[in-house]
Amino acid sequence: MSFSIGIDLGTTNSALAFREIAEGGSVSVAPIPQVVKVNEVAAEPLLPSFLYLPAEKEFPAGSTALPWDKTGNPIVGRFAQRRGAEVSGRLVSSAKSWLSYSATDRTAAILPWKAAEGVQRISPVDASAAYLRHLRMAWDNTHPEAPFAEQEVLVTIPASFDAVARELTEKAAQSAGFKNVTMLEEPQAAFYAWIERHDDWRERIGKGDLVLVVDVGGGTTDFTLISVSERDGQLQLDRVAVGDHILLGGDNIDLALAHTVAAELAGRGTRIDSFQLQALWNNCRLAKEKLLDPVSPAKEAPVTILGKGSSLIGGTIKATLRREQVEQVLEGFLPHVASTELPQKPRAAGLQEMGLPYASDAAITRHLARFLRQAGGATGMARPTHVLFNGGVLHAPFVRVRLLSVLNSWLAEEGAPPVHALTGEDLMHAVARGAAYYGAARHGKGVRIRGGIPRSYYVGIETAMPAVPGIKAPVKAFSVAQFGMEEGSSAKMPEREFGLIVGETAEFRFFCSSERKLDAPGTLIDDFGDELGELSPVSVRLESAGEAGELVPVSLETIITETGMLQLWCVARDGRRWKLEFNVREK
Repeated sequence: MSFSIGIDLGTTNSALAFREIAEGGSVSVAPIPQVVKVNEVAAEPLLPSFLYLPAEKEFPAGSTALPWDKTGNPIVGRFAQRRGAEVSGRLVSSAKSWLSYSATDRTAAILPWKAAEGVQRISPVDASAAYLRHLRMAWDNTHPEAPFAEQEVLVTIPASFDAVARELTEKAAQSAGFKNVTMLEEPQAAFYAWIERHDDWRERIGKGDLVLVVDVGGGTTDFTLISVSERDGQLQLDRVAVGDHILLGGDNIDLALAHTVAAELAGRGTRIDSFQLQALWNNCRLAKEKLLDPVSPAKEAPVTILGKGSSLIGGTIKATLRREQVEQVLEGFLPHVASTELPQKPRAAGLQEMGLPYASDAAITRHLARFLRQAGGATGMARPTHVLFNGGVLHAPFVRVRLLSVLNSWLAEEGAPPVHALTGEDLMHAVARGAAYYGAARHGKGVRIRGGIPRSYYVGIETAMPAVPGIKAPVKAFSVAQFGMEEGSSAKMPEREFGLIVGETAEFRFFCSSERKLDAPGTLIDDFGDELGELSPVSVRLESAGEAGELVPVSLETIITETGMLQLWCVARDGRRWKLEFNVREK
């Protein structure tokens, strides 16, 4: 049996879904075995993206073991989340957000970020690898007839991840033992999940429609626009805009709730320190999820943290988080603003504590306004006809209703009809489900969203000629990617060979054009004048076991990845391969 496995590597929760490729049937969600209590393993629909680093002899030997790992160290999943709410200094959380933070060494052992001296630390890459390894082992434990290493695996990432974050996610997957892995953007995956659940999707959206995907997860907010067009009598889906990477999501909301509870405790004469606030933050996350669950009748949820001192009964501090408090806090993140009111950036302090670069403006609606204004360009605000919600925060009906209200008020001001919400999707598993669906769609078992590149791309080839004082060798342009080339596709150009410098640092020049749309990969342009725009050059040392400065004859291959990276592979006659890469979505 051959499966397409979709993995949502989330900031707060991770999920796994799968679909048999040959049959092209429906997508299934895989229960994930994990430690839920000491000496108790249970399968749950989600794997909380938390990792706990226990102290020596903190738990009896074998009490946190898994069917495939008798050591049970570190602890990943539900019990890690619960234990970490009590002992926050040993809890690794938001690894995905750290993975995207360019101001720190993401491969260094820096987590838990504010751990006490002597506590073991790991890197964001290693934490992400731990979650992915757990999912791989869980699959092999429950599907011995279909080994994970033999399946087609798709791991999702935010649409706004930069090139390094994408590369590090792939590195984490490789470290976790993944063999055949493809990266896919989360908003696209969410839309695929909606298509998979609605055979009549062509009747729900039509030519000329514009679908806004709003994804508010545990650590990030992402926006994407997908247009519906028609080609040869068939509806076609094109991704036309992707928002910036915004570190704003459930983590921010949980911290705001923690400050709300801390203020109530202070009013009763109980003040908490920064370490207790961290524990309160984690506990408020659990309480919020319970109160915002659509099927939960709870009006309030208890919040308990460890106290400091023998005068406290039981050594704990108890408080309560109420549903109305949660909704009041959410209103601050979703204010009713005008579509012209963009995110505010206050004057920065000269010295700041190092940490994640959270968005300075917590109003999600202002960030949405900016995205729609940027996507609309000279025509004003982009006017979506439909909206698809995704992410744990949007699991709450209150949040969806609020966003619809704000969005429709903007559309009314623009003289546009109200937006239609695309309903009927499991928000907690949509990304994993959509990734599994897309994996099968690549084999002709479903619909694909097009994402053709907006320009043609070229690599500079230095002309071979005798050296002349004061005269640089002319540069020719070799087409490596044609306008409209779809993401997820590739092109080989074996007809021509060029000399590649390896073993020492060399500069590679790249060019692009939005006008020359007919230059197929393999086209060599001798004199391009001002017809092409030059991109920033890439200086890189391509390693080789041979001599420094070796000139290797190579042919070229191009891959446009699902996440918008152009990979230019230089292939030697003996099979050696070197990769150059840049983002074809950069503005």
